[in-house]
Amino acid sequence: MKAAALFGKESLNIIDAPVPEIGHGDVLVRIKSAFVCGTDVRFYFNGKPDVDAGHPRILGHEFAGIIEKIGKDVKGYVPGQPVAIAPNYGCGVCDLCVSGHSEMCVASEALGITIDGGFSEFVKIPEQAVRQGNISLIPDGVSFSEAALAEPLSCVYNAYEKIGIYPGDTVVVIGSGPIGIMHCLVALMAGACKVYISDISEQRMDLACNIDSRIQKLPAGQQLLPELKRVTNGRLANLVITAASVGAIQEQAFSLVGQNGRVMFFGGLPSGKSTVSLDTNEIHYKQLLVAGTTRQSLRQYRKCLDLIAGNAINVKAIITAESPVEDVVQAIMEAKGGIGLKRAIVF
Repeated sequence: MKAAALFGKESLNIIDAPVPEIGHGDVLVRIKSAFVCGTDVRFYFNGKPDVDAGHPRILGHEFAGIIEKIGKDVKGYVPGQPVAIAPNYGCGVCDLCVSGHSEMCVASEALGITIDGGFSEFVKIPEQAVRQGNISLIPDGVSFSEAALAEPLSCVYNAYEKIGIYPGDTVVVIGSGPIGIMHCLVALMAGACKVYISDISEQRMDLACNIDSRIQKLPAGQQLLPELKRVTNGRLANLVITAASVGAIQEQAFSLVGQNGRVMFFGGLPSGKSTVSLDTNEIHYKQLLVAGTTRQSLRQYRKCLDLIAGNAINVKAIITAESPVEDVVQAIMEAKGGIGLKRAIVF
């Protein structure tokens, strides 16, 4: 089968790999659509500690396809079913796993990150992931590419559940990439009255506003605070979401949120740059709530498939191109350069 495997820093090669053999409890999925994520971009440009020429890794953790084959002990699935796959699975027995947060298990594995993933014609879903429910049937009317976007959308939905968005809220999202736009769409779905997006890229903000005209643009950097004060009559935001991996944005967030407001740190910072300067008096005297999230639960993943199926969130508008797996490096370059939004790798 064709696959895109990482061999080291800036070394992502199309290889002819053997189709995975499955055990009695495994499922083999034929990939139809997969997407490049910021994590893939980071691995490509920075390398990955457990990956080298002798130990390559097939990337891709946002994907969907068709069940090709099941192990003899697998129940509840049959070949031919269209499915989307949540990539993270845990040990299944620790307190985090039994509480519904297997994605946070200290022994968790992740397709496309710690084991081979979806930038390939076939992927093996291990028995442990099958038993935990990582395979979800794609609802009628949902394309493979739309279903594959349940993974990043459910990460965004996790943040929504953690920090809360309420009818009438004013929400500011800093970062107008695919994730930032998803935050805007979830905020609008939740009943936010005003949703603003801020980015150094005017073109990216225009893409967001074209997807939903209720999204409004704000300037980036030092111009952001005075303009936000103007458009809110000094009340500032109820919620600020940092959807870009820039420490200065996290520092700035507290000045943008009003009394009894909330701040969500969504975009993680690069290793070695994650210590930032915060004015904790802003938190104290404004009575702010501050949170961060990562990944998603299996419940949230399936919820987002339902939201996509019910047209509550228009993920189709975020798909700006489709390409064969041979173009995966180009897709990574475009993601790094902020060109378009999400490029589907289709098989």
